[in-house]
Amino acid sequence: MRLDELTAYLETLAPQELAESWDNTGLLVECGQEVTGVLCALDITPETVREAQAARCSVIVSHHPVIFHPLRAISKRDVSAQLMCAGISAVCLHTNLDKACGGVNDHLAQRLGLRDIAAFAQGIGRIGRLEQPMSPQAFAEFTAKRLGTAVKFADGGKTLSRIALVTGSGGDFVHAAASAGADALLTGEAGHHDALDAQAVGLTLVAATHYATEIGIADVLAQRLTERFPQLHVVRSRTNRDPFTYMK
Repeated sequence: MRLDELTAYLETLAPQELAESWDNTGLLVECGQEVTGVLCALDITPETVREAQAARCSVIVSHHPVIFHPLRAISKRDVSAQLMCAGISAVCLHTNLDKACGGVNDHLAQRLGLRDIAAFAQGIGRIGRLEQPMSPQAFAEFTAKRLGTAVKFADGGKTLSRIALVTGSGGDFVHAAASAGADALLTGEAGHHDALDAQAVGLTLVAATHYATEIGIADVLAQRLTERFPQLHVVRSRTNRDPFTYMK
C-alpha cells in the first residue's frame, strides 16, 4: 500500500483539526510512498527504529511526536536522522488522538470501567462514573492494579464516584476537573503544587505515570490498522519501555 493511503486512514481516526495549536502531528518524517509494514508505538526511540528495521516495517505510527521542538541542527544521534537513514517514515498522532473518539483518553476510561463517559476540558479529557464508589486509597490501589503501575495520590477527603482523567501530563487540569463535578482527577504526571491545589478544592489527584496511562494506545492503533488493512503487516512495539525505574 501507499503511504498516502495510510495517512488518509489515520486522519479519519484522529483528524488534524483536533490537535492543539502548539502541537506537532501528522507525517513528520517521509521516506517514500511504499509501505512494507507498520510498527505502532507510544514513543519513537533508537530502539524502536531498530525494531522497525528488524520487522521490515517502513512506517512507525506513534502517539508522541518524534519532532516536537524546532530543529536548529541535526546529527546521527537524533532519532529523526536515524529514521531517514533507515528509510522509515513516521506518522505521529498526539493531542488529536487524545481528543479523538476511541483515542487515548477513551481507551483509559474503558480500562478503568468508567460509565457514562463524556468529554471535558475542551475535549482533551474524559469524565465518567465508577461502577461503585471508592475511597481515594481504594481507587489508587484499583488504578495501580488495572494499569500495572506505580501510583501516587493526594487524598481529597471524600468518597469518589465521578472520575476525570487526562492521560500523560495532566496535573494542570485540577480546576477544570473540579468545575466539571469530578471527585478525582487521574493523570500520568502531576506536580507538588497540583496536589496542593487539588486538596484545596476537595479533589483527589492520582498520578499513575505518563507511560502507563498512554501505552495502551499502541495496541489500539495496531488493532485498528489490522482491521482496516487485513493484508498489511502490522506490529505492536515491544521495545517501548517506561524510561523511569521506580524504587520502593
